[in-house]
Amino acid sequence: MPPEASPHWPAHLPRHLVLPATHLYYTAEVSAARFPDKPFIVFYDTPITFAEFKEETERIAGYLQQCCGVQAGDRVLLYMQNSPQWMLAYYGILRANAVVVPINPMNMTDELRHYIEDSGARTAFVAQDLYERVVPLVGDAQAQLAQVIVATYGDYLKQPSSITPPEFVSAPRHIVGGDSAGVMPWRDVLDARLAPGPLTVGPDDLCVMPYTSGTTGKPKGCMHTHRSVMCTALGLVNWLRGTQNSILLSALPLFHVTGMQSGLNAPLFSGATVVVLPRWDRDAAARAIVHHGVTDWWSISTMAVDFLSNPKLDDYDLSSLRVMAGGGAAMPDAVARKLHDKTGIHYIEGYGLSETIAPTHINPPQRPKPNCLGIPIFDVDARIVDPETLRELPQGQTGEIVTHGPQLMQGYWRNPDATRDAFIEIDGKRFLRTGDLARKDEDGYFFMADRLKRMINASGYKVWPAEVETMMYDHPAIQEVCVIAARDAHRGETVKAFVVRNARHAQAVTENDIITWARENMAAYKAPRIVEFVESLPKSSTGKIMWRLLQDQEAAKAAQ
Repeated sequence: MPPEASPHWPAHLPRHLVLPATHLYYTAEVSAARFPDKPFIVFYDTPITFAEFKEETERIAGYLQQCCGVQAGDRVLLYMQNSPQWMLAYYGILRANAVVVPINPMNMTDELRHYIEDSGARTAFVAQDLYERVVPLVGDAQAQLAQVIVATYGDYLKQPSSITPPEFVSAPRHIVGGDSAGVMPWRDVLDARLAPGPLTVGPDDLCVMPYTSGTTGKPKGCMHTHRSVMCTALGLVNWLRGTQNSILLSALPLFHVTGMQSGLNAPLFSGATVVVLPRWDRDAAARAIVHHGVTDWWSISTMAVDFLSNPKLDDYDLSSLRVMAGGGAAMPDAVARKLHDKTGIHYIEGYGLSETIAPTHINPPQRPKPNCLGIPIFDVDARIVDPETLRELPQGQTGEIVTHGPQLMQGYWRNPDATRDAFIEIDGKRFLRTGDLARKDEDGYFFMADRLKRMINASGYKVWPAEVETMMYDHPAIQEVCVIAARDAHRGETVKAFVVRNARHAQAVTENDIITWARENMAAYKAPRIVEFVESLPKSSTGKIMWRLLQDQEAAKAAQ
């Protein structure tokens, strides 16, 4: 039987959330009809109204269909920093009946190759600051990327700003191309003014495919439908009482499911205004809160720590803030207290995965608990089970979180084996195995205890050691490598690599050489910050590298 709901469920909310049976793009149409002249996006003081947003997404969709040959169900890559173009491209792709493949802008060329080949995307939206990483893949026989639409962030700086944009945002347009080269500037796409065909997909068709990795190394696409995306977007609106008068600060990366849902899909549904920051900057965030009267801000704990440690914090009037929420890593008690002392609000922690398109658990706003994942939200059946026997465990015992709910992905793209391993059946219902170990208290709140799966949490970014190891083996000096988590005062955890050098290169390469190479060949958050050369790696009787022994030794050393 499913567990009882927490006695601290918000009194104003139903336990069951009725979801719209619509395509996600319908939210853009409805908000444009309701609030045509109201700003949806504010980018360094340049507003984009709901009506303008809808019109530009339709032009993008028309170009995708008529010039790029994008058809219903096709996957389209989205590779940019937070920007109006990211948000417009997302909904333009949806309006073309296609599927969004959001990519971390930190990823490098070799990483991009996998996403393009695996998803089968032939069209990509790329920002000009990232364009050089994509160039080698255009026309590549394996990647088969045929069309690239290049965005210049500065196109949406149309009036003076109270916050000085960073150079990569204000940089003038410098990418030129044309259909023959497979490259088209963003402005030319809009200027073509091509109308799209009708919407033909529905709530149970694929909508977005964020990639996640795991123990096997290669990232996997999480298949989400319009219905599952609508589920957590609408859930956030209801849980935190979002309205058309809300003003949100979007500083979390939009490619990440929490940033995507809290900073784009949920506010579009409610008709709220989103103040967009392309990259984290604590002073820019504070000035944006003051200047625009920001009411809601989703962050990760490391962002909040950095924000509240600003020596100039008292210079800013933060009285407009009414909600500060997020997840990714536990919020330190001292920081949560400082936030409450400064603003009078509590940090609302939540928990979710790419596989659940953001939260399955959130703390009740009226009674949050510190260092807590929260309680299962609307229609979620979450249980604690023994990871070996899959038997449900009683309250207080630590086991694996398994979840059932309408926000679960359909499975992993073109990976039936991984899909099969990710799900189990309990009481005739399909549950996702999260790989996270937790316990549940007497009030139904979930508390993280450990990880069943091998993963590093660096400033809220999930780093999968097997993926990093796979890439590091491309270095000619590396014979064997094992990647673990090391404690880091700022990031919480950081990436450490134990490396066995092959004999031919043993004297010619240093630890710093390996670190530099890694930063040039993989996303910055994945690249090892620490490399330690060793003569050999511990192995089991079957020859497997005993990563957990190295991890335990590292933890013991840090504790000393």
